Amino acid sequence: MQINTKLIKQPELTQEVKPIDLSAETMASRKEALLTEMKKNELDVAVIYADREHGSNFEYFTGFIPRFEEALLVVHQNGKSFLLLGNENTKMVQYARLEAELIHVPFFSLPNQPMEDDAHFTDYLIKAEIHEDHKVAVIGWKNFTSTIEKNQKLFDLPYFIVDGLKQAVKNSDRLTNGAYLLIGPEKGIRTINNANEIAHYEYGATLAAIGVLTTINSVEIGKTELELAGNLAQFGQPNSITTICATGTRFTNATLYPRNKPVELGDTFSTSVGYKGGLSSRAAYVANSKEDLPEKAKDYEEKIAKPYFRAFCTWLETIQIGLEAGKVYDEIEKVLPKAEYHWELNPGHFVADEEWMSSPFMENSQNKIKSGQLFQIDIIPKVEGYGGVSCEDGVAIADKKLRDAIEQEYPEVWNRIVRRRAYLKEVLGINLAEEVLPLNDTVAYYRPYVLNHELAFCKA
Repeated sequence: MQINTKLIKQPELTQEVKPIDLSAETMASRKEALLTEMKKNELDVAVIYADREHGSNFEYFTGFIPRFEEALLVVHQNGKSFLLLGNENTKMVQYARLEAELIHVPFFSLPNQPMEDDAHFTDYLIKAEIHEDHKVAVIGWKNFTSTIEKNQKLFDLPYFIVDGLKQAVKNSDRLTNGAYLLIGPEKGIRTINNANEIAHYEYGATLAAIGVLTTINSVEIGKTELELAGNLAQFGQPNSITTICATGTRFTNATLYPRNKPVELGDTFSTSVGYKGGLSSRAAYVANSKEDLPEKAKDYEEKIAKPYFRAFCTWLETIQIGLEAGKVYDEIEKVLPKAEYHWELNPGHFVADEEWMSSPFMENSQNKIKSGQLFQIDIIPKVEGYGGVSCEDGVAIADKKLRDAIEQEYPEVWNRIVRRRAYLKEVLGINLAEEVLPLNDTVAYYRPYVLNHELAFCKA
């Protein structure tokens, strides 16, 4: 596959995009799917943990996260549910997207807030009708291995919660890590999305792309990271990652966030922002052409950028329903050998409310690509002496039935998807399988030199 650098028109950015709420039918189907899996796995109770950083599994059923507090959702196999909430989230029971009984747990509140009605923590679990004969799925946010049988006794919840559960069931053998029920790459119920969910998540993916392309188009010598990063914020929506806008050497003084550092010619430049449904990321050089690059990096295009983009195109043109995810891994290894380009992580992963949910893309993975899955294309080469390269965006996988549902129920979303597919084929030369739907406007649009707004990569 040959990659060319040529004058290319930028993709059209969506001018107005509106959020699409999850329907009552979608929320009800999520709970029913959980109850079905609990019965299959002979589980009596699912206990789902949340805090601000790790609230997606909880939010999947409730519609909210507990913000600055912690929380538990307890779901019994018969459908009866309890919400265990701290002082400042008890009001959320009336807004929750599933019917649940409130149990106020002061332990989940902020430090030194009133705890007048506190009891032993185990008592709250017993009040949620967790008993010693119950087999309990404990769900935090990690399935610690792709092999379900291993590490089922590792729990990523605070110790006081796990300890309380052990006391409630009397026998720790009755506790098992149940994250695989939700995010397992083979059968996790959260890995499959309906038309409503895809439309819901396309909103955040679109916002991310708008923010990133606007940012790289705003790069000028002398502007600071702070000035540029202002473009990444979109309508007050919550971010799914730590926002990146960095020029030159990153992490000075251990700073993770945009700094008051001015852009200089020849700098490396990276920017990323994520919202529910997707992240957009770009890494390249602050340059108009290779003549502006540091002397040792003047072959950046041929040495690292084009091989990366070749792998990116390979990923897009390989993915299809029914394919084993391990085959995608193999194709990336062929065109971008790990031994030479030093990528370490999975070449792609599931995305939803969180930026990285889990991943089927592992060596020898037999997990099949399925309709309804949302993927982030995430390949990170590292070659010493060169700046990074990144063109990260996301796609949905949808069979004809699902595509028809999106078109009929969400015509504006569908029209954006059609426009994006046309751009990839007609302008960038990338041929997608009919089931591959770009989730935002900038999928596969990459400029190796940020200052040159007309020069970009395409497939010959």
